Amino acid sequence: MPDIKLIQRAVQYLAARCDGAAMRDGQGFNGVDAEFGHSLAQRETWTPKQAQAALKMLQTYKGQLERGGFDTGLLFTNDGVYSLGGKKPEKGSGAIAKLIGKDRIEIWFKFDWETLNVVKNLPGRKFQNDSKGKYWVCPLSIEAVEKLQETGFELDPQLRAFLQTKKTTVEDVQEIEVPGLKRELFPFQKKGVSFIEQKGGRALIGDEMGLGKTIQVLGWLHLHPEKRPVIIICPAHLKLNWQQEIRMTLPGRQNVEILQGTKPYKITGDIVIINYDILPKWLETLQGQEFQVMVFDEAHFIKNNSAQRTKTVKKLAKGIPHAIALTGTPIVNRPIEAFNPVQIVDRTIFPDFWEYARTYCDAKHNGFGWDFSGASHKEDLHKKLKAVMIRRKKEDVLKDLPAKVFSHIPMEIDNEKQYHRAETDFIEYLREQKGKEKAEKAKQAEYLVKIEELKQLCIAGKMKHAIEWVRDFLDTNGQKLVLFTVHKETVDRLMEEFGGLAVKVDGSVSSAKRDEAVQAFQNNPHTRLFVGNIKAAGTGLTLTAASSVAFLELPWTPGDLTQAEDRCHRIGQENSVNIYYLLAAGTIEQEIATLLDQKRKVLNAVLDGEEVEEGKLITELIESYKG
Repeated sequence: MPDIKLIQRAVQYLAARCDGAAMRDGQGFNGVDAEFGHSLAQRETWTPKQAQAALKMLQTYKGQLERGGFDTGLLFTNDGVYSLGGKKPEKGSGAIAKLIGKDRIEIWFKFDWETLNVVKNLPGRKFQNDSKGKYWVCPLSIEAVEKLQETGFELDPQLRAFLQTKKTTVEDVQEIEVPGLKRELFPFQKKGVSFIEQKGGRALIGDEMGLGKTIQVLGWLHLHPEKRPVIIICPAHLKLNWQQEIRMTLPGRQNVEILQGTKPYKITGDIVIINYDILPKWLETLQGQEFQVMVFDEAHFIKNNSAQRTKTVKKLAKGIPHAIALTGTPIVNRPIEAFNPVQIVDRTIFPDFWEYARTYCDAKHNGFGWDFSGASHKEDLHKKLKAVMIRRKKEDVLKDLPAKVFSHIPMEIDNEKQYHRAETDFIEYLREQKGKEKAEKAKQAEYLVKIEELKQLCIAGKMKHAIEWVRDFLDTNGQKLVLFTVHKETVDRLMEEFGGLAVKVDGSVSSAKRDEAVQAFQNNPHTRLFVGNIKAAGTGLTLTAASSVAFLELPWTPGDLTQAEDRCHRIGQENSVNIYYLLAAGTIEQEIATLLDQKRKVLNAVLDGEEVEEGKLITELIESYKG
């Protein structure tokens, strides 16, 4: 007998497509089958006799089932009679399987119903009758090779080696040294590079955010300088971050090119970075580049089969020898999101969508269409994903991490022309934007006014990308985030965007409301974001429910910066703390960060027991603009 659950799903599918009337409209059951079919569909458990009767009835509806996506070969043999299970073929009986080309298995055996039953359950199997004889073929997959091996088929050496490689997990590999990198890899990152190497440059890195997925990819690319050109696909707000990571990590002068706009032009980079949004417009140009490696970051962006960017990534991936996906999303809890990234990286893991959907997504037909939002057989899914995926959480590698991990996330600004106008001719800019009177007043303290105006332009220009970064963090991590800023307008804008998930503490919040906000953040799992003004929330609060802190704006003193960071890095914090600086690239914000960093080093050295004076920092910044 086939799996009774499979027969039940077929009956439920047909029952959902008819109204129970004795109609022959090609939709669901016909005639007397309607009553019997509906009665079976409503039962939770069936007797073997009921299952056999249902199977016999279903033969009439083979065409409908196939149009609905069912593999009827799992229900019926070619003559309509399902073959019962039996003994395995004996060794030496002629049951052999061999790899043909890169991705096809040929299956030969002396005919018997028992062996046929095994073969007909292989994903994508087809019967062949040609000049070579009568045999079966199926796509290369772990499932197919394992079933053939378990059944007693003799595997050729290539299939045995394939199975051994696929069974290797990150726990099985040794740390690999990557000499010559500008940055030192943590031990778990070395194992990540080793895993990518073991998988032949086809892997999914699913480490939690903050564990360095990017540097593991760059480590592997450094081992293989011959594998160029490389294309990196990512969300728009991460393009500059990838460029910066490459320059900070890979030695020598790297030919990195960021593609912009929707009108393609000649590509000259060895490492090309493009965002998902514009990828479809560039597809034809990119397909002519003969890329050796494709890296796609935030791989959950291509979870939707009908989305244009998903179709484009799939088309581009064809013919590229190596594919590496990155995502911090816990895809084992939303199995449908895993299928596309895994298929692009390695088709042998899950070769058939419908089989995957039925097995792991609890696929159901609701009468209008298929619902793949569920989850089933999660332990088995996780086990199979380990053949291609690295997944470490922060607590898994805590011994390798320092107390604080700092990251600079460069942000593009969408008001670049306005910013540079203010930077190069500030008084004239003020006259144009705010009138003659304000421009005249500003002359009295031009540089102080200019610095504040430039800071305001930075926060306005990067706000869109910053919000996207925060949203990605919250959507993909399941963690909480503390977000510090300076201006009340910035706090209000963030609360408008994330109010349902967020609490705030700024100068307008009373002591009582401040305590309520902290308690909600610390104890309510639905409160994921804490938005704080650095002065009002940077001291005296314990926010250890989060182990990640982000700065959207910077204070003027390194002491204020350290105090704000330590809202999470306090007694009770069990994790390393990730600290992110979301700074507008090529602007005053990076100059402020440089000065803060210099002064923090002085502060940390505790020279003469004196802290850096705020006035001196501002003075140096003013001098940099004068000079």
